[in-house]
Amino acid sequence: MTEILTPRLLLRPWQEDDLLPMAEINADPAVMQWIGDGSVLDLEQTSDALERWEEEWDDEGFGLFAVELLGSGELIGFTGLSVPHFLPEVLPAVEAGWRLGRQFWGQGYASEAAQAVLEWGLQDRGLEHVISISRVGNKASENVAHKLGMTLERETTHPEYGTPLNVFGIDLTEYVG
Repeated sequence: MTEILTPRLLLRPWQEDDLLPMAEINADPAVMQWIGDGSVLDLEQTSDALERWEEEWDDEGFGLFAVELLGSGELIGFTGLSVPHFLPEVLPAVEAGWRLGRQFWGQGYASEAAQAVLEWGLQDRGLEHVISISRVGNKASENVAHKLGMTLERETTHPEYGTPLNVFGIDLTEYVG
């Protein structure tokens, strides 16, 4: 699996000792309020998610990276590419996504990590188009999508939870890196 280095971050494969810090991130209601139905995830659910994320690397040739802070080696969350199976109307599509622990918000880490992943996906993985899906009202994620050069492509509704969603996207031809 690939590693990506940015000025402040290491995007790397998941390690066994990432489970507990990622479970702490997933257990924070402020972090999870915009994801799915807004429910937090426990240790077992996080472990299951990590297994799915690792399987996607095998199935798709891309997936979610663990994001490590270079200065401390601390896991701060994830970023990466995935297929948004939960929203069939956008398929086939590849989504850039991110989730960071609350103490790491507002410092530009999500944008820095997502920019590196977008560039990797478009230039190294040969993707022609990448999207980002966020719940309406999640201004922080919308800001990251805008910083990536993405524009709003459609408004829709989550098929399971009924929550309004925005789908942002960018084509390889629009990407300026």
